[in-house]
Amino acid sequence: MRRTTGDAPTVHLWSLSEDVVVDEGSGGDALLLTSRWGQERLDRPTPAVREVLRRMELGPVLLANALNGPEDTYLFTLPTLTKLSHLVVRTLGVDDLKGPLLSVFPLSPAAPSLLVRRPGARRVRVPRHVAFSVPESGGGCVLESVDSPHRVVLHRPEAAWVAMTLAWPTTLAAASAALPLPPKVTEDIIEYLFAAGMVAAVDESA
Repeated sequence: MRRTTGDAPTVHLWSLSEDVVVDEGSGGDALLLTSRWGQERLDRPTPAVREVLRRMELGPVLLANALNGPEDTYLFTLPTLTKLSHLVVRTLGVDDLKGPLLSVFPLSPAAPSLLVRRPGARRVRVPRHVAFSVPESGGGCVLESVDSPHRVVLHRPEAAWVAMTLAWPTTLAAASAALPLPPKVTEDIIEYLFAAGMVAAVDESA
């Protein structure tokens, strides 16, 4: 396998599920988000929240590009997106114009916010109950689990390489060393899979 991402940095993108429609409420002082699970009302959203949701309705966005500064992100936007976590798609990409690496889709109105975090130095693997499939319609490989309220779509071969490496117990460092990818790309893919419940720490006592 040849290196396909170069040294381009990873990017963390946010979007609304394709079925979500954002409308103005009566009087213009609210936003109504309609999805397969019903309707959510946001009363008196800030201009930053309005702008982010408008862009997210169109497709994946980098939050920093849609906001005026970190205050908008941490004080207003992230709390709102956490509340709407069941409508939010998280996407990991590389800034190389070749498309996203993977996306994490909510499957339940109770789907929590995806907390992307490192598994640390522990050995991890894809558990046996995680199903791996390739839809006839194409569009990448899919990972699903009865224990997870999310579905992961691996859009590019690099993400699939990482997932296959995790078929056996390994560490973040070992997986990074085994693949022809920049370590940050491998690590970020594993962190997203771990956060979505498609990768779990190995019970060393078993």
